[in-house]
Amino acid sequence: MPFNDVKDVQKQLESVRYIASQEIATVVFLAVATEKPILIEGPAGVGKTQLAKALSMCLDRQLIRLQCYEGLDEAKALYEWEYAKQLLYTQMVKDRINHVISDARTLPEAVDRIASQEDAFFSERFVQPRPLLQAISSPDPVVLLIDEVDKSDPEFEAFLLELLSDFQVTIPELGTRKPLTIPLVILTSNNYRDMSDALKRRCLHLYIDYPEPEIEMEIVRMKLPGISVKLVEQLIRTITAIRGMELRKKPCISESIDWARSLIALEKDELTLPDASATLNTVCKYRSDLLKVRQQLSQMI
Repeated sequence: MPFNDVKDVQKQLESVRYIASQEIATVVFLAVATEKPILIEGPAGVGKTQLAKALSMCLDRQLIRLQCYEGLDEAKALYEWEYAKQLLYTQMVKDRINHVISDARTLPEAVDRIASQEDAFFSERFVQPRPLLQAISSPDPVVLLIDEVDKSDPEFEAFLLELLSDFQVTIPELGTRKPLTIPLVILTSNNYRDMSDALKRRCLHLYIDYPEPEIEMEIVRMKLPGISVKLVEQLIRTITAIRGMELRKKPCISESIDWARSLIALEKDELTLPDASATLNTVCKYRSDLLKVRQQLSQMI
């Protein structure tokens, strides 16, 4: 077992600079122990993708990432058949094909002889693996990140169900490919659309929300060891208040870190109203949000 218990999960993730709650660590431990995928939902920027990266580091596994988008199909996610390469090979061995069938007395006999050589024309050499095939073909276990699965079409989600059930895929030209190892699969969703019950049934579910202020302060201090205690306390208190507003986009953890990094670059040890207002575009990504927050900023610091 890669992990001894839930506490060990937290300890190993922290060693690669990811602070995991007990809930997160428990789901990770169970996923590894039972070889079940994890479907992680929650707002953008709360550490869903980062968790997959952290797991690949602490488990010492390669991270294979499939970025989902509208129009993604199994050909782009699974493999690409290199028809141009196949045709080139066919042209190159054309003389050899003539030699094989040169003494065939009938057309059916010539066809049979060519058919006996079909393994030369339909083989792994013409397959360009994409992330899903790479993951199940790897001789060593990997972490497979299927990122923003909610942006893919329902048809692609249906295709994933077979993969997540038995981790085998079918290539029409070559047949069924069974996994050499079972990957640790992490699916992330920003709630762009609801995932089907069938997909959720095959996964352990984890919802990651914005962290509690104490946890977020710990994250910022870990990322920026030199930050002053007063500055990080003021900053996280302000960020928490901003998230409580009705905004087009609420600031995520990475934006808290960016804001703290900006203030450190300005050599600030505390958050004043003028400094907060001047650097607010680090946190607010839309003008309407910026104006709304700036009006209330004096009440937050």
